[in-house]
Amino acid sequence: MYIDSHCHINFPDLAGKLPEVFDLMAANQVSHALCISVELEKFPEIRALAEAYPNVYASVGVHPDHEECTEPTVAELVALADHPRVVAIGETGLDYFRLTGDLEWQRERFRTHIRAARACRKPLVIHTRSAADDTLRIMREEQAGEAGGVMHCFTESLAVAEAAIELGFYISFSGIVTFKNASALREVAAAIPLERMLIETDAPYLAPVPHRGQTNQPGYVKHVAEEIARLHGMTAEAVGEATTQNFFRLFVAARP
Repeated sequence: MYIDSHCHINFPDLAGKLPEVFDLMAANQVSHALCISVELEKFPEIRALAEAYPNVYASVGVHPDHEECTEPTVAELVALADHPRVVAIGETGLDYFRLTGDLEWQRERFRTHIRAARACRKPLVIHTRSAADDTLRIMREEQAGEAGGVMHCFTESLAVAEAAIELGFYISFSGIVTFKNASALREVAAAIPLERMLIETDAPYLAPVPHRGQTNQPGYVKHVAEEIARLHGMTAEAVGEATTQNFFRLFVAARP
């Protein structure tokens, strides 16, 4: 019924208790999860999970916050993405919130990921924080719409969401949409058409209400669906069905 389109189950908080993670997914009708890469050094762990579990997919990429790490090339990303269980490039993007100073390296890394996604015809998983204008500018300059993808853990304005949708991207909401202080984000979520939406946990981070403050898990993505359903005046089951169809349309069905 539900799919967690963005999680990090290889992180230490969850990697040591995977049977519990999968049991909770099954109990909450979460059929699949996309485990997201943040650095090339740990990518083999993610690929191994996707190979071992038929309901886990993988991405490959380097997070914009990781300054001191192996810098990927287009060729490396394309080669690592050449695997049936690797369905996306990322997470990539820009983050001007955590890092300051000359961030041209971040922008160049983002361009590398977009070029790789276009080359291997796999969608992008984009992170943007306090950098929406530059994120959209680079997406346009590098023709990111040719690859498509998702703006993950979306917290920006409706105007940013609409610009990304115009480029062919989906908008993914996390547990933040359930937070008491997230009224502005709920207004955005209420305005986004369901056919352009995904849901996620970003586990082990950002556990939704009623689990806020706990270690997040893919099984909790149903609470995101429930809040989206409330905002759109429909059932959580309908949100689950629509976002599941969107997930497979974006990440799985469109493989070359």
